[in-house]
Amino acid sequence: MLYLLFIASLIICCLPLVPGLVGILLPALSWLPMAGLNEPGFQAFGQAFSWPGIQSSVWLTLFTGVLSTLLALIFTFLILQKSWGSRRWHTVESWLSPILAIPHVAFAIGFAFTFSSTGMIARLITSLGGDPGQFSLLQDPYGLGLTLALAIKETPFLLLMSLSVLQQLNVSRLMAVGSGLGYNHAATWISVILPQWLPRIRLPIFAVLAYGISVVDMAMILGPTRPPTFAVLVWQWFNDPDINLMPRAAVGALLLLLLGLALLALFRVFEWLICRGWQQWQYAGHRQHHLPGRHLHWPLILVPMMVIPVLITWSVALRWRFPDLLPSRFSLQFWQQETAFVAELIATSLLIAAISTLIALILTIGCLEYREKTGIGLPGWLIAMPMVLPQVSLLFGIQVTTYLMPGQHHLLWVVWSHVLFVFPYLYLALDGPWRSFDRRYTQTASSLGLSALEAWWRVKRPMLMPAMCLAIAVGCSVSLAQYLPTLSLGAGRVSSLTTEAVALASGQDRRVSAIYGLLQGLVPFLLFIIAMLASRYYQTKMTAEKTTRNSEPHVLIREKPHYK
Repeated sequence: MLYLLFIASLIICCLPLVPGLVGILLPALSWLPMAGLNEPGFQAFGQAFSWPGIQSSVWLTLFTGVLSTLLALIFTFLILQKSWGSRRWHTVESWLSPILAIPHVAFAIGFAFTFSSTGMIARLITSLGGDPGQFSLLQDPYGLGLTLALAIKETPFLLLMSLSVLQQLNVSRLMAVGSGLGYNHAATWISVILPQWLPRIRLPIFAVLAYGISVVDMAMILGPTRPPTFAVLVWQWFNDPDINLMPRAAVGALLLLLLGLALLALFRVFEWLICRGWQQWQYAGHRQHHLPGRHLHWPLILVPMMVIPVLITWSVALRWRFPDLLPSRFSLQFWQQETAFVAELIATSLLIAAISTLIALILTIGCLEYREKTGIGLPGWLIAMPMVLPQVSLLFGIQVTTYLMPGQHHLLWVVWSHVLFVFPYLYLALDGPWRSFDRRYTQTASSLGLSALEAWWRVKRPMLMPAMCLAIAVGCSVSLAQYLPTLSLGAGRVSSLTTEAVALASGQDRRVSAIYGLLQGLVPFLLFIIAMLASRYYQTKMTAEKTTRNSEPHVLIREKPHYK
């Protein structure tokens, strides 16, 4: 059974990567029989490179993607070195889950309503007697708003991924050693902890960098439009009604893939130079450094939390003139208009999320149990590929492959694509709890006569349920946030909250956009709350059962012997 689940994981979650990559290369060479293109050639490369503004688009993508990743990495390190092991860190840690629960699209819509030329910041400046001028971070020509939004949204993710890394490093012991050698707090973090911390969060950094250069939904809301980022440009080529131009889109997807791989390799070289190749700076003798970051966590907390009240206010605003701080008239009219359609979208989104997360959970448990039993597991690079490869490139090849399949199974393809992207997150979320589980519990259960399945269900499953509850919430939130997989493989016939929120974000009615953005963020947030409550329930239940067993005397001691 475990072997079948392991093979199913390879077929469902890993094998599609092959047609995904092949489906880019062949159309890029102008070989697409379904479009009547049967003679390979390089004409599509000329069409792509001759597109006006393509160089600006590529440079814009490099600027926003690389700079946002570097900013998120710097913010993460500064917050960690100032807050780790202090009361301040408990504040940061308590806010990580609520911030991460806000999807990128909902955050982008709220960010646009807050930092646009008529947003809340401009209204506050005007009310205080200032002149906002041309202040706006919405669709500015240099992509500064998109860069800042990506950095703010990805910093909590890197902080969360650093938790287990710093616990493994035993920071308190390293700080004591550094202090004994005369290094101050900042110098110890720079010279001792940084070279060990950076390689261990390589995969999260790769995921952030890949997302930054290939993001489409946030770039469509916050990024510039003339020219757009390269990922958005490739998506526009992909949606061109002339199917004969599909090879041009394939070339764009291939270039975006090569660009992403080149940046990942460049960062790997950069990491090697800092940590291994050029180590003189680590023992150069500079024992006194000073770094900022004492209050850096507050802007990263306040900005995501500020967008929620802005969305709520816009969703009930009937009349809100600039520069008024609050609407002059309130109404639930737009909520009433959208209720029926929104209910259907929520049901569809939750259905897809539930099915894809359940399938990914079963496959993840099968792979982890198979690894525990045989020692054979999925390679880390294979699991990470859906996370670090540009979605536009990967989905382009998969969609071309689905064209060769008979029938119109759009919902099936959407669920499959969601499983493809949910599986890595579930695997990484449950890998740690599975490794730390003490096998002696199940071995004891087996020695008492339970089968392997009964021992897993009655002993191991209850002990791992808190971790599985949180992993399920992560999987559902990842599925609910999928924009490109739903839109591309659904062919416009499968709509979700995310696809509608992005489509309406560029519209003229901010009230409707606020409703969809608010709901798109509220649904995952509620799922995280339910998961946390369920996790605490199972933890409390296990503690209560353990206390009850320990308090009751053994049956041989409790019962008095009966003598005849």
